[in-house]
Formats: sequence, structure tokens, C-alpha cells
Amino acid sequence: MSHTQTTPGKHHFAHHFKDAHHEFDSCKVGMWLFLLQEVLFFAPLFVAYSLFRSTHPEAFLEASHLLNWKLGAFNTAVLISSSFTMALGVNAAQRGLHRKTVKYLALTILFSIIFLIVKYFEYTHKIHAGLLPAGMFSHPVQHDKTPIFFSIYFMMTGLHGIHVLIGIGLIFWIMMRAKNEEFGPEYFTPVELVGLYWHFVDLVWIYLFPLLYLIR
Repeated sequence: MSHTQTTPGKHHFAHHFKDAHHEFDSCKVGMWLFLLQEVLFFAPLFVAYSLFRSTHPEAFLEASHLLNWKLGAFNTAVLISSSFTMALGVNAAQRGLHRKTVKYLALTILFSIIFLIVKYFEYTHKIHAGLLPAGMFSHPVQHDKTPIFFSIYFMMTGLHGIHVLIGIGLIFWIMMRAKNEEFGPEYFTPVELVGLYWHFVDLVWIYLFPLLYLIR
């Protein structure tokens, strides 16, 4: 009985594709379609934000001043750094640099964990201060519509946080595969597709930060 050995970085494309390039292009189109669905997933929240901000601008202004913009700015810098290390990880995988791939993916996970830790402290402060959604809101404010802002805030940042957690899991998965030297110049599709997902997650936060923290 013969045994088939897998060469590190060597990938055999599925039988229903013409060649490896056809497989890569199909996977990439599938990922872009998935990201388009993600845009539609977040879109209703952005629409709700726009509608309520236009009808209650004073309440949103007051609520925004109750957020710590310095922590928001720090988290923005953290996620931008994670996008940079993710891009370096994809590049390293394309060049077959296994150790560097693992290193950059590990740094990306580290940055994402830092982001979540900061959000944990933000959420903890808001819980203690009574800055909670709808009927749970108990913080003294001038505008009675201010709780609407925090309902949207927790929905948007919470949904984004779930995507960060999913991203950590995906990056860890490809990091373990990179550690086993499964990627190289001939096959790096999973790394690039996870990279696209991570850049999307970062981009969503880049929109959330000014919309929530920098209302003036």
C-alpha cells in the first residue's frame, strides 16, 4: 500500500477547478461576496445611527462626550497596527517565509487581544456608570434621548467585537497551519482570505471611532 506524502507549501487544487489559479480566483471572489454580505449586515446599524443622530443631535453630542475618546483613539491605532502585521503575514506566506508568517500572525492576534482588553475596561466603566442601553440607562443626563445613543453604541461595538473574536480564531487557525509549513509561493489562499476579512473588521472600526467618539 502506497502512502501519499504532502510537501510543505505544496497544494493540490480540487478536481472541479481548472488549475490552482482558477481555485484561488474563485475563493477570492467568494470572500468578496461574503464581505459584501457583511457590509449589508452592518448597514442597518449605520442607517439607524444616521436617522437617530439627525433627529436627536443634542442627545448624541452629549452622549459622545461621555465616551473616552483617548481609549477609542488608542484602539484605533492598535487595529491599524494589526492590519499592518496581517499584511506582513500574508506577504511572508506568499514568499514561503514560515517563521515570519507565524511571527506576524501572532503579533496580529496580540494586537486584537489588546483591543478587546481595552473594550472590556470601557464596557466595565459604562456598566458601573449606568451608561447602558434603553431602560437600563441610569446615568444623569440633560437629554432624555441620550440612552438611544448607547443602545446603538453597544449594538455596533458589540457586533464588531464578535467579529474580532471570530478573526482571532481564524488567524490562530492559519497560524497553526503556517507553523506546519503548509503555505508557500504555490499556496497561500487561506492566509490571504483571512487577511481580507481582518482588514474589513479593521475598516469597520475606523468608521465607528469618529461616528461614536468624535461627535462635535
